[in-house]
Amino acid sequence: MSLSIEPLEPAGARVLVAGAGTTGASAVTVLQRLGAKTVLVDRRFSGDESAEQRAPEGFLTGPAPFAGVDLVVTSPGFPPDNDFLVAARTAGVPVWGDVELAWRLDRAGLTGPPRTWLVITGTNGKTTTTAMCEAILQAAGLPGLACGNIGLTVLDALCAEPRAEVLAVELSSFQLHWAPSVRPRAGVVLNVAADHLDWHGSFAAYRDAKAQVLRGDVAIVGLDDEEAAAIGVSAPTRRVGFTLAEPGPGQLGVQGTLTDGVLVDAAFDDDGGTRPISRVPQELVAAARISPAGPSGISDALAAAALTRAIGVSADAVGRGLSGFSPAAHRGQTVARLGGVAFVDDSKATNPHAARAAIDGHRRTVLIAGGLLKGAPVDDLVIHAADRLAGVVAIGRDREVIVEAIARHAPQVPVVTVFTGDTGAVTVQRIAAGRVSRVPDQPAGRRPELSDADAVMAQAVLEAWSLAQAAPDTESVLLAPAAASLDMFASYGARGDSFADAAGALVDAVAES
Repeated sequence: MSLSIEPLEPAGARVLVAGAGTTGASAVTVLQRLGAKTVLVDRRFSGDESAEQRAPEGFLTGPAPFAGVDLVVTSPGFPPDNDFLVAARTAGVPVWGDVELAWRLDRAGLTGPPRTWLVITGTNGKTTTTAMCEAILQAAGLPGLACGNIGLTVLDALCAEPRAEVLAVELSSFQLHWAPSVRPRAGVVLNVAADHLDWHGSFAAYRDAKAQVLRGDVAIVGLDDEEAAAIGVSAPTRRVGFTLAEPGPGQLGVQGTLTDGVLVDAAFDDDGGTRPISRVPQELVAAARISPAGPSGISDALAAAALTRAIGVSADAVGRGLSGFSPAAHRGQTVARLGGVAFVDDSKATNPHAARAAIDGHRRTVLIAGGLLKGAPVDDLVIHAADRLAGVVAIGRDREVIVEAIARHAPQVPVVTVFTGDTGAVTVQRIAAGRVSRVPDQPAGRRPELSDADAVMAQAVLEAWSLAQAAPDTESVLLAPAAASLDMFASYGARGDSFADAAGALVDAVAES
């Protein structure tokens, strides 16, 4: 049976689901529930699975590739030039991401009456903003769920009980590329900086994927971010901006300072409509009540407020939701303190833009950074943050890219690299005033029970503490890697946990000495 796109009729359709991860599993479950015939395709299969769990042998090389296939649903991680997906499109088979499938199922009413979608994207701050939206919805008494890139898949959210009427959907650029039909009630682009260029092929393609969330009823952009602010919208979409400064008409912003000011709304009335210019801005919440504190946390709060105000959530509910909100782990948590220095885990800062936002929350810090930069440059980060850096400890595969950027733009900042060599021993190199000194392998502080990655992190924390002691005005040791974690750790969460363990062990060691 051929899959009818308009209206969507999955019953009897044959669907290939590419990718056996979380999104693939949820797609298979929902499609089978609706009567589709599914085949799960994944290169990781070993051959021990049943025929229903993998594509037939020779699938792409047979005489009629994709014969009888109505749809391919792909994992968001597969890039556009993936051979399997290219072959599907060449054969005339539509390729959707799981979010595209969820959107079409929802619009078709196949999982109940269509929901209200609030969509969040950006290079930095997506997860915090999405979680803030969920907290505001809960404060307003609206049945809502955070889903998408935040953890719960959108398909699972559509099937969740009790039913969610409003979905706060965090979407990455990967997910948006494979979801061209999504038109949310309100969407926000928080910011745009170079990231995932290896996947998209260019910055323009990455930016354009993000901009797709602005094609709904209300388009919200971060005015303090040059790239986000430059994105235009087409009628009849209403454009709203948010800023850390005093807002103009049609904007949300801050009256007063970021420490003792107030977040205000000059864009929406309590019914979600346009606020008349003649009216004074509506107060939402004191800036001091926002967590995480600092510019990035307040900016995320303004974005969440704009999204929820766009669907008629009251200013009072916005204030209550934001006042009671606490960020998730690995997003700026202080995990230890030693001698007046806070050890702060912002492992979720997986690109230079996010790391810059993290550093901006600290007057003077020692930065632990490095990992997989994914093609993103770090020069702007170093230039911007140089005056705040008391030192840098570089780890991970692309550590030398960071070291070289510091040498070009901030040679006064002392740098330490920590890595494992061919023998598996931890190696430390200290760079100050252009001179490199190498510490003998297996330096003091390495614990033999640790994995290589954890041993590197333990030594990195020790080196960062030494740099902090050498600069008495240092207030923090900050893990904000500006890079992905998979060269060393299973996830950014595992990286953050390793940092917290190392900081705790250092505190214990100092107490015992």
